[in-house]
Amino acid sequence: MRSAFVTLHRWFGLAAALFLFIAGATGAVISWDHELDAWLNPRLYDAQTAGRPLPVLDLARAIEAGDPRVRVSFMPLALEPGQTFTASVVPRVDPATGRLFEPGYNQIALDPATAEVQGRREWGKVSLTRENLLPFLYKLHYSLHLPEVRGVALGVWFMGLIAMAWVLDTLIALWISFPRWRAWRRSFAFRWGAGGHKLTFDLHRSGGMWIYALVLMLAVTSVAMNLREEVMRPLVSLFSELALSPFASRTPAPPDHPIEPLIPAARAIELAQAEAQRRGWTAPAGGLFLSTDVGVWGVGFYDVANSHSDGGLGNPWLYVDSRSGALAGADVPGTGSAGDIFLQSMFPLHSGRLIGITGRVLMSITGALIAMLCVTGVLIWARKRRARVRSAAGRAADAAWPEGART
Repeated sequence: MRSAFVTLHRWFGLAAALFLFIAGATGAVISWDHELDAWLNPRLYDAQTAGRPLPVLDLARAIEAGDPRVRVSFMPLALEPGQTFTASVVPRVDPATGRLFEPGYNQIALDPATAEVQGRREWGKVSLTRENLLPFLYKLHYSLHLPEVRGVALGVWFMGLIAMAWVLDTLIALWISFPRWRAWRRSFAFRWGAGGHKLTFDLHRSGGMWIYALVLMLAVTSVAMNLREEVMRPLVSLFSELALSPFASRTPAPPDHPIEPLIPAARAIELAQAEAQRRGWTAPAGGLFLSTDVGVWGVGFYDVANSHSDGGLGNPWLYVDSRSGALAGADVPGTGSAGDIFLQSMFPLHSGRLIGITGRVLMSITGALIAMLCVTGVLIWARKRRARVRSAAGRAADAAWPEGART
């Protein structure tokens, strides 16, 4: 049994080493994506004018009036002092062709006092420029920038399948790391003075054991990040009843046939605020998004300082049907069944934001160590392969040597 597990671990490691190295290395960086992106691209974040900001809905209308090819799909409902109004946009349908416009960008930053455009970019573009570096790394982390084919995000599925195999391999690694359970301390020890292969082996085995719980957690949450609706939610529903979600219960519209909203943004905010007041929530409406795929407005309730969900299970959201105005669902962290709370915890755990800055530091370190485990695993395999090749060559030479010459 142990021999079979070792073989499985070896071949999965070789097959997935490059992909897990990329995921670990990029994960170590994107734990700080907002801060690094703002440092690299102040024009997209720092307002040029110190005047009083215009109402956010007016700013959103200015974006759509300035470029009728796009529709605002996400925007903040409150701004930090000195910051730009940064919104996400999606293309509208070109009435002349029946296909989506190609505006060449999906994110735009406005000076909130003047509504002047400070910058545009295509978030996730394959580019290493300052403007695109952090979005490029973020998308590389979970999709490798593989294309979408016939509505199927190949990269997201591929990395999700890698994550599923990673969960199983992590369990196998636990088994083979303790060949003798009575000598368990050796599986946590490092022979720092030995150097060479012995230290490489210890870095791989013992290093993996020291961060084992974090690696397993990242493997499980990676499945939830990439294949939430396809795998994780159906699996969890076998053990716990889950609250209805508009994203799980509605069939997405084709990309070229988005669901046109009949309820304007202002009305959606009013409806959500009324429901939040009825529920006794005190946080203000902090963000608004429109899903033309499933036909809902989403309104998040949080202070502007917590717009990135640093701490706890995240911010609560209410969903309003974009055509009828009816309440379409809610996502309230910390409430619902055990399965609901489990699913709510996936992103906060994966990103480390569950425990704020400390968690993000921990995820950066863990990502770097996962990359190290990939490198040491390949080095161990390469050394053993060279030994096997030399051994086979020696046996072949012995077999070819004349019988009489051996005595």
